[in-house]
Amino acid sequence: MTAGDLVIATPRGLYCPPGDFYIDPWRPVDRALITHAHGDHARRGHGAYLAHRQSEHVMRARLGDDIALQTLAYGEPVTLNGVRVSLHPAGHVLGSAQVRIEHAGRVWVASGDYKLDADPTCAPFEPVRCDVFITESTFGLPIYRWPAPAALFADLNAWWRANAEAGRASIVYAYAFGKAQRLLAGVDASIGPIVCHGAVEALNDAYRASGVALPATHRVTDAAIDKAALKRALVIAPPSAGGTPWLRRFGEHADAFASGWMRIRGARRRRGVDRGFVLSDHADWPSLQRAIAATGAPRVIVTHGSVPVMVRWLAEQGLQAGAFDTDYGGEDDDAQPEAPATTDPDRATGAEPGNDPGADPGADSGAHPAYPRLLYF
Repeated sequence: MTAGDLVIATPRGLYCPPGDFYIDPWRPVDRALITHAHGDHARRGHGAYLAHRQSEHVMRARLGDDIALQTLAYGEPVTLNGVRVSLHPAGHVLGSAQVRIEHAGRVWVASGDYKLDADPTCAPFEPVRCDVFITESTFGLPIYRWPAPAALFADLNAWWRANAEAGRASIVYAYAFGKAQRLLAGVDASIGPIVCHGAVEALNDAYRASGVALPATHRVTDAAIDKAALKRALVIAPPSAGGTPWLRRFGEHADAFASGWMRIRGARRRRGVDRGFVLSDHADWPSLQRAIAATGAPRVIVTHGSVPVMVRWLAEQGLQAGAFDTDYGGEDDDAQPEAPATTDPDRATGAEPGNDPGADPGADSGAHPAYPRLLYF
């Protein structure tokens, strides 16, 4: 780290000293800027939250209606203790944002999670010129290269259609927030009915409330979904639903997993599914390179993922490269072991069953001090 840095790593999270705020902190703080509503970035317990306006429905559904939340549009500036802050599209999930920080003639940008691939469910990534770029590197290895979305969805639709014609349901395991809605927006809904696990359907409601167009979906308990319909259905469920009694309703079925990790040989076998579809809401290796280059930043700091490899590659490009030790990477995009699903998924609230999106896995065992609920930015 360098004296006068606009962002530093602390035990509570990434902190901006002149602005006196944190970005995606993993322990309770007074003021938290949130890049997106995945549980490893947006946690319970902060005094006040600032996020993009399209994150509001999801954040309140997951963290509680009573959180002190201020929202901004993309590009709308706010001044915090003399520091100019604005949010810019990250292309990761609905409401995801990069945080631009400007102070004393310097500009830093914290990316949060991001991708460059087209996704109709969220605003596309926009590069932001800066002096220092703080980037993720979840898939920061050369092996990770995503297929074109059109080709991926053509493959998935063909698989679903073949299963429907054979009279068996097609179950796709995908993370409930972001990945599931991207699947819904990309599939051909004319093939058959679409059934969603309760954890997915709760997030679908939040997306629709934010103005995102999704095809008609059903819960398995809906009267319109009889046994004949289930045999033609596409079923989208979180990975935690695998092996639970909920699946028995579908009888004979084919299953698949949608994840960037499906790019690795053996990942599908370890998941125990018939098919693997390579679909990620993170940037692949070429996209990470393009995104970093587009910022024009001479200094880059890597937060999570394949950190040593990315830092080494950045240094080889002549950039000043370093890393922050963070607690990110524990909830989204296919990666982590799943807790058992709830026995009543159709009453789910949008959090993955058994996976508290507001939990603080890095917290001390003792109680944290209370923070005032009405402490706004």
